[in-house]
Amino acid sequence: MENGERALLPPGMSDLLPPDAAHEAATVESLIAAFAAQGYERVKPPLLEFEETLLGGAGASMAGQTFRLMDPISHRMLALRADMTLQIARIATSRLGHAPRPLRLCYSGQVLQVSGSQLRPQRQVGQAGCELIGAAGAAADAEIVALAAQALTGVGVRGLSVDLNLPTLVPAVCQALAVPEAQMGKLRAALDRKDAAGVAAQGGAAAELLGALLAAAGPARKTLATLSALKLPEAAAREVARLAEVVGLIGAAAPDLKLTIDPVENRGFEYHSGVSFVMFALNVRGELGRGGRYMAGANGSLEGHGGEPATGFTLFMDTVLQAMAGPRPAKKLYLPHGTAPADGQRLRADGWTTVAALAADADAKAAARKLGCSHLLVAGKPALID
Repeated sequence: MENGERALLPPGMSDLLPPDAAHEAATVESLIAAFAAQGYERVKPPLLEFEETLLGGAGASMAGQTFRLMDPISHRMLALRADMTLQIARIATSRLGHAPRPLRLCYSGQVLQVSGSQLRPQRQVGQAGCELIGAAGAAADAEIVALAAQALTGVGVRGLSVDLNLPTLVPAVCQALAVPEAQMGKLRAALDRKDAAGVAAQGGAAAELLGALLAAAGPARKTLATLSALKLPEAAAREVARLAEVVGLIGAAAPDLKLTIDPVENRGFEYHSGVSFVMFALNVRGELGRGGRYMAGANGSLEGHGGEPATGFTLFMDTVLQAMAGPRPAKKLYLPHGTAPADGQRLRADGWTTVAALAADADAKAAARKLGCSHLLVAGKPALID
């Protein structure tokens, strides 16, 4: 095999080189620090778990994106995680099942998926996020949204917006109006396509009301006013009232955050049981993250009923990095051969990144330039290389 062929990587895989690898690592640690500052404790689940554990319950939705292999020790099938939320739910409801509630956990790590998408062709993606388990109130929903926004703003993301969703609203309307299952499937498909004509074509009171919900999407305050004016079934009206409460709490915690509402969006929120959201940034394709309310089942699965109330979010590091300014150039200082170790320690303590010569140089300035240094130590002091 030729050297060039040895360097080839599978589709959707890539090397992250300097200075981008360091930039990603520093960004993850900054996010984790922001989570920790609000009481979220870090956990670290394994890359591999038994297939039946990782893909049980709502985890079955990730089966098509999950790599599997046989464990030569236990002779059982293992699954390589394609998402981390299921793992955090398992930890919370098993290993930390007796910890005081509400339980605040945060995490970061890599996930691997069988295939990428048009917007995210990478199959290995870094994730960072938080889960708030054991709190059912609107204050928990608002805390999670505001925390995600504040953490992203803190690492330099600008033009941030949050699209709030109610994946339980359409089922509540259809159930209250006794919509047949077959018609509900057609309505759901049309809503997912944002096809107003397709919704109207189904006819009846449900189609009329769902069409009004579809048309209501937009800025949060305007959408809430429109929803409040609709004659919604009791269960659906409660969902809207909860959303309005969450919007008010987010506005108090993050008054500059742009909020929109899409009341009929459901894609990617199949196991969610309440207020959910997607995060975007100006001039960046794809989502920075998503999250929302769910039920953490007693077996660690994510269930639409039973278990503990929970909410959380996951940030996708590839998109987050696109939304940030590039890595800042390091203050890189070249130390000529013979520089005292104590001098190097002092300079690093002052914030310099030092590169030490391993042998005497005929031209120290040229050697410094070659290694990407911006400064050279001259007479014990950093001097800018012109």
